Amino acid sequence: MNGVVIKSTGSWYTVLADNGSIIECRIKGLFRIKGIKTTNPIAVGDRVEFEVNSEGNGMIHKIEDRKNYIIRKSINLSKQSHILAANLDQAILVATLAFPRTSAGFIDRFLLTAEAYRIPAVLVFNKMDLFEDDKDLMNSLNDFVSIYEKIGYTCYKVSATNKSDIEVLKTLTKDKVSLVAGHSGVGKSTLVNALDSRLDLKVGEISDAHFKGKHTTTFAEMHPLSYGGFIVDTPGIKELGLVDMEKEEIAGYFPEMFAVKSNCKFNNCLHVNEPKCAVIAAVESGDIAVSRYSSYLGIINGEELEITYQ
Repeated sequence: MNGVVIKSTGSWYTVLADNGSIIECRIKGLFRIKGIKTTNPIAVGDRVEFEVNSEGNGMIHKIEDRKNYIIRKSINLSKQSHILAANLDQAILVATLAFPRTSAGFIDRFLLTAEAYRIPAVLVFNKMDLFEDDKDLMNSLNDFVSIYEKIGYTCYKVSATNKSDIEVLKTLTKDKVSLVAGHSGVGKSTLVNALDSRLDLKVGEISDAHFKGKHTTTFAEMHPLSYGGFIVDTPGIKELGLVDMEKEEIAGYFPEMFAVKSNCKFNNCLHVNEPKCAVIAAVESGDIAVSRYSSYLGIINGEELEITYQ
């Protein structure tokens, strides 16, 4: 039989078979994916072949080739990594400038990771209902949106609470496999529930003590949408991506830097203080946003940024 892995709890894998049945499966032997050292051989989104025994459980014996995948660093002290999901059509970052505020550095690291793993990314700015009487906040949001739309990223402004502009997100996610991520407390689960009320994902409360959301998701899980497609709900993550990435590669995953870096005097330019650097010139002229360049410098300098997804 063939199917797609929709949930993994470590030793068991829940598979949605092509005939519509749900089968709990284990893996046969040890899988080794060439060139990838990870804590999990099979991830949510993987297409697999399996056999069902007399007790109704399955044994996975083959993983089909992946069109893409996204990795996060392992939460333990080893240098291993964890495949978060595979075979994605898009990655949707739910952000907000309200409560709790999503930083530019967080957004840029997410977009960098999506670019590195060849996954189209979309930004969804939530909690628009909190902006109605705050012109400064609205102006700040518009500035944010203009930066990312100029680069080529599609941005949406929505309110999961009052379900404004939710229909456009239904169109965005219809018949696609979409990874949905965001800071704890930005309203990701509320937004997913607004897209499809059948899902009824658990919604966490905001912690008054630290102004952060409380984690409600333990394992990555792929949910079928009633109108077609799948939503991959992500667990809490401290670090995402930036696995085995050389400093020289990073500018290539910033689209606006990639567009001009070939004009730099030196082929190995890191765009920090080198003479006749086209990237620095673009920052000085305003063609590249200062916030994006600051994020780039922070990344190549190895600055830590706590990235916690719910």
